[in-house]
Amino acid sequence: MKKHNFSAGPCILPDEVLKKASEAILNFNDDNLSLIEISHRSESFVNVIEKARSLALELLGLENKGYKALFLQGGASLEFLMVAYNLLNKKAAYLNTGTWSNKAITEAKAFGELIEVGSSKDKGFSYIPKEYNIPEDVDYFHCTSNNTVAGTQMKTFPETNVPLVCDMSSDIFSRQLDFEKFDLIYAGAQKNMGPAGATLVVIKEEILGKVERHIPSMLNYQVHIDKDSMFNTPSVFAVYVSMLTLQWLKDLGGIPFIEKVNAKKADLLYSEIDRNPFFEGIVAKEDRSIMNATFNITDDSLKEAFDKMWKEAGINGLNGHRSVGGYRASMYNALPLYSVQVLVDVMQEFERNQK
Repeated sequence: MKKHNFSAGPCILPDEVLKKASEAILNFNDDNLSLIEISHRSESFVNVIEKARSLALELLGLENKGYKALFLQGGASLEFLMVAYNLLNKKAAYLNTGTWSNKAITEAKAFGELIEVGSSKDKGFSYIPKEYNIPEDVDYFHCTSNNTVAGTQMKTFPETNVPLVCDMSSDIFSRQLDFEKFDLIYAGAQKNMGPAGATLVVIKEEILGKVERHIPSMLNYQVHIDKDSMFNTPSVFAVYVSMLTLQWLKDLGGIPFIEKVNAKKADLLYSEIDRNPFFEGIVAKEDRSIMNATFNITDDSLKEAFDKMWKEAGINGLNGHRSVGGYRASMYNALPLYSVQVLVDVMQEFERNQK
């Protein structure tokens, strides 16, 4: 029996996607060749990557609105660099809400002046800054929509006249937003889309071509747009599984449908965290992530007993990030509500055992 996978990434994937992907590894399109053997220039794979890019724009409601979807490599970590390389001419504004936004800031500092308009570092990134101003003369504003380490999530986004750039690696396709507000969105595939190895970038093409520096071809968004994400050999398997996952999401009813499911999962777990005297939440309630619920046990001497229980229940990946400890239940799109119920049942049984 498959475990209940609360891992923060790589993520849980739908069973039907895993089945189709495994079949494609052995025989893709009944061509008697493996998916990972075929040429990335073949018609079979070109159709895959074109469909994946089209589905991404369709699900986000950005078709025919001046946006391009790219499947690149290097994860969000490379995007920290590419965003600045392509967009930072003189200065940029960043909101610092956690580990990954902090790393994005570090990379961008090499390209120009960085203005940190807000930060929650003072309280261990346990909340989202609300009162901050974005200067009108910056090249762009960068934020991170969901913070996997801390377990916080931006519920609203600022109104600004400068280009809005967002790292949505851990909550893309999980909730409805006005995606037209954003000029550039990037996300590693390994949270809500597919296996590690591919990065989705959705970019409004009109914001490019404004920096004065030379951009190396491999790091140039316009080059990748002109080559339809095929400037270099793409991550064939990761793109294919991402395409399958995006199709799975579309067939379910798209983002409006999955948002309701995700809300039920988050409500179920957070209600138990708040009710159960043996557990406590870590972050501000109004900023809690629907993707990554972080919590602590109130008595560290009981940690070993609780760990034994959830592991015996077939739960995987519940330990918090190594930098903060505690627990983290990642509830990405493909995690069924039933798995969250199993975790809640364990927490309630743990409570009964202590009385």
